[in-house]
Amino acid sequence: MPTEVREVTTDEGWDEAVPILRQLWSHVDDAFVREWRAEDDYRLFGLYESGGTDAGPEATGGGEALVAAAGVSVQRVLHHERHCWVHDFVVDEPRRGEGFGSELLDRLVEWGRERDCEHLSLACRAGNDDGRAFYESEGLDAWGQVLEREL
Repeated sequence: MPTEVREVTTDEGWDEAVPILRQLWSHVDDAFVREWRAEDDYRLFGLYESGGTDAGPEATGGGEALVAAAGVSVQRVLHHERHCWVHDFVVDEPRRGEGFGSELLDRLVEWGRERDCEHLSLACRAGNDDGRAFYESEGLDAWGQVLEREL
């Protein structure tokens, strides 16, 4: 089926994306996820699959379904160099393993290059072995660790 990656900018698009994002952020409510939209530098991208009724139960009337979402921004946190920071990266659970993650990640790399970023970076939760294996298979290398303290 044909796919397209595009920025999610409408209320309807966010309505579709929030349930997918909450597969990663299951400990927060919908309102918390929707607050990200108001952050100046946060950009949400969705990977849409088109193709009639086979696009899945989430498909809109045009036969299009959101199957993956990623939130990004340009940061200078690591290395003090410009990088495309991936805040969120989620492929809808039943669609994992179909190549959508690779396609979305490729588009994020392109987006970062268009903004003169030198790296694409993200944090992968401890214990997310499947996620880490995916990122490493896509050419991302472990660089340090993220340490935090609740405030």
